[in-house]
Amino acid sequence: QGSVDCPNLEFEYGDADSHSAELAELYSYTEEPELSTNRRCFEEDFHAQAQGRRWLELDGAQQKAYIMRLLDGLEVVNRDKRLKVARAILYLAQGVFGDCDNEGDVLHWSRHNSFLLYRLGTFTAFLELLNMEIDNSQACSSALRKPAISLADSTELRVLLSVMYLMVENIRVEQEMDPPEWKTCRETFRTELSFPVHTEEPFALLLFTMVTKFCSGHAPHFPMKKVLLLLWKVLLFTLGGFEALQAMKVRKREELGLPPLPEDSIQVMRSMRAASPPTYSIELMEQQQQKRGHRSRRPLVKQDSLDIYNERDPFKNDEAGVDEEENDDVDSGIEGELDLMERDAMVPPMPAQRPPIERVSFPKGLPWAPKVRQKDIEHFLEASRNKFIGFTLGQDTETLIGLPRPIHESVKTLKQHKYVSISDIQIKNEEELEKCPMSLGEEEVPETPCEILYRAMLYNLPQYMIALLKILLAAAPTSKAKTDSINILADVLPEEMPITVLQSMKLGIDVNRHKEIIVKSISASLLLLLKHFKLNHIYQFEYVSQHLVFANCIPLILKFFNQNIMSYITAKNSISVLDYPYCTVCDLPELTAESLEAGDNNQFCWRNLFSCINLLRILNKLTKWKHSRTMMLVVFKSAPILKRALKVKQAMMQLYVLKLLKIQTKYLGRQWRKSNMKTMSAIYQKVRHRMNDDWAYGNDIDARPWDFQAEECTLRANIEAFNSRRYDKPQDSEFAPVDNCLQSVLGQRLDLPEDFHYSYELWLEREVFSQPIRWEELLHYQ
Repeated sequence: QGSVDCPNLEFEYGDADSHSAELAELYSYTEEPELSTNRRCFEEDFHAQAQGRRWLELDGAQQKAYIMRLLDGLEVVNRDKRLKVARAILYLAQGVFGDCDNEGDVLHWSRHNSFLLYRLGTFTAFLELLNMEIDNSQACSSALRKPAISLADSTELRVLLSVMYLMVENIRVEQEMDPPEWKTCRETFRTELSFPVHTEEPFALLLFTMVTKFCSGHAPHFPMKKVLLLLWKVLLFTLGGFEALQAMKVRKREELGLPPLPEDSIQVMRSMRAASPPTYSIELMEQQQQKRGHRSRRPLVKQDSLDIYNERDPFKNDEAGVDEEENDDVDSGIEGELDLMERDAMVPPMPAQRPPIERVSFPKGLPWAPKVRQKDIEHFLEASRNKFIGFTLGQDTETLIGLPRPIHESVKTLKQHKYVSISDIQIKNEEELEKCPMSLGEEEVPETPCEILYRAMLYNLPQYMIALLKILLAAAPTSKAKTDSINILADVLPEEMPITVLQSMKLGIDVNRHKEIIVKSISASLLLLLKHFKLNHIYQFEYVSQHLVFANCIPLILKFFNQNIMSYITAKNSISVLDYPYCTVCDLPELTAESLEAGDNNQFCWRNLFSCINLLRILNKLTKWKHSRTMMLVVFKSAPILKRALKVKQAMMQLYVLKLLKIQTKYLGRQWRKSNMKTMSAIYQKVRHRMNDDWAYGNDIDARPWDFQAEECTLRANIEAFNSRRYDKPQDSEFAPVDNCLQSVLGQRLDLPEDFHYSYELWLEREVFSQPIRWEELLHYQ
């Protein structure tokens, strides 16, 4: 597992990595030769039009005229000519690196050209071409016939998606020096992607459709990494990042008349410091041997010696036994759920040396303000009334007659920290709409980008979630290649497989990097969807969550963390000299096996740490306040897996691991809690306190046997009622008004065909006079 004394990781979590890193991850290293192909296609055409001139020397009008001419070239029937023009446009979006001297210039011209291309309608033109390529049955059938798919099968799609990604990413990122027209352009583009005008669906839905088509096996040549990266950036651009989400949450609370949030969670997490990870098996065995005799002479132990701050903790010795005992069958629960995964043998942790014992100082204050739910106050009063009076008053939290003074003080304190969430209000409103559909009338639903996306995704949402998890499973480092799993390497494998050791090493790094980028984009996309849907409406969030749970998302994430997580976070699967834009403007040194092995000098891999935090946040979102899903964490023996993730000394990652451990401590038993006092203290110190939450002792009512199936079924019934009420609009509603007045019914004008008066008498004879009048049938229509 690496040394326990690993350094603090100077990692700042955000919506995405640095701009250059995000652009670099678009390209595989095997695509590097195509950069020069794009340049050649552009220069052949450009020099024929503007002899002896460079792109940077043209004024704005000339640049526009040239791009308009290129866009005309996209209309030709010949596929090869169209591809050459698309490559020339891609070279412009890549920053005309042939004319630039350094990386900064390349990035500057890439942004400049992206805004210019957008203003001239390039994105719409490429969207049409993308739709044509998706429906290209010839490419699909030829890819299906091939035994091995390579980069060559997805050339057109990769060029189109690259141009679209560069435009979205360059326009999305805001910089201080941006001119006003760029800001206007950004808002227009965001609106265009969020509120579709020409099509019936948002652009993100087209990308979701590509993902499901790929996973169904009908289009194995789709370049999935580029599709997923573009999907993530489109969601980030149209819905908004984490800071925008926080601002929307504050605004929505104001609109609903709720008190402001007790703190800004983003700022609190940024100021938190990492805790020292708990000690592990090998060290504990050493301690056990040293203290075995010592412990037998001290059967009684003072309570304060259980504390994290006391080094002589006699219960630490039990941790090795508990951890190892659980490790033996950690995999068994998860493997039963995930039939596509093979068991990985767990390597016992081997620290390089025993670290010195680290003294921890007491925190000056807890980082989070405690919260209390309305339900918690009701439970507390119910228990108090049963104890002191002998009967309860239901949901009444105001009447305190007959209760002793300390209970009055307790209720006052609970009410001071009462927190009403936006979700609580939404659930309450939904219950009222279900109860009184006629008197409350139709709900006014604001047309936000999030609402439009949910409505578009609704009917195929289960397939979208399953497809994303299938790809995540195939990209997870703990997954082994199997014949029935999907091939996600179609857009990284070259046509000719490597023949030298150096080429094999380079491809190996490329494949690992490719998988890491896929995990990063899926984890970020899922988290964005969950957070935005939760703010938009709680039942939209619950619908997505339930389908993720049904698709085995919980064991999949636990399987992902069931690896040497320190190795994953410090992995060096990148060759910095081959990264865009460095490789376009600098002379590349000769690559050797040693230089590839050495990798870069970074302390950690940003994308892998980002992915881990995202997956932990998703797991938290799925399990919070859900007893049935918390029990899944217990059944799959997640505690030892999560405890090993505490090895990573990064405050935000540790916080989400501790949250997951906190919700299940009451189910893990007294022995586990006794053996993990350092972890328990870290939970107390870092995770928000919920008054009356008996998480540390397991005496809570929620720890009793629960009808888990009923809980999920009730939730599902509520979600279906919400979806059918809001999105299924029946044409002939049973609540539609009926006209019972004979005069007005007979007086209604009916549109009759022009030739009706010719056959009027015949119609009267056949339909009226010759038909017997059945008066009793009138009774059926009363």
